[in-house]
Amino acid sequence: MSLFEQINKDIKQAMLNKEKDKLEALRAIKAAFLLAKTEKGNSELTPEKELEIVRKLVKQRKDSAEIYMQNGRKDLADAELFQASVIEKYLPAQMSDEELEAEVKNIIAETGASSMKDMGKVMGAATKKLAGKADNKRIAEMVKKLLGA
Repeated sequence: MSLFEQINKDIKQAMLNKEKDKLEALRAIKAAFLLAKTEKGNSELTPEKELEIVRKLVKQRKDSAEIYMQNGRKDLADAELFQASVIEKYLPAQMSDEELEAEVKNIIAETGASSMKDMGKVMGAATKKLAGKADNKRIAEMVKKLLGA
């Protein structure tokens, strides 16, 4: 079952259970998928594209929540964070800090990086290899930590 089909199934379930907030988050995913399907030159959604869309939606929700918190709107931030938590369930499990550190060390060794000047080279390889398993922000922090040491 594709992610798109799973979302449709979960929308129906949320409607039956009268889970208004969850339904709103699921409909946002479906809308993003439908929008991506109708883009010019794009008739099929690959699993990679689906995950990319879901990651983008989670990031948008978290960024919005952060802005709301800065402006003293905890009520709106809570709603965004709830939606982010619902949407995150459709992403693969994230790597732990220890796993991420081990992978980044391997990538640094493979690329032969030795200083912060090589960060771009390491980030390029790391973002491709760790796509979906770790957030780019976490990857960048780990690379900085390991190259700066």
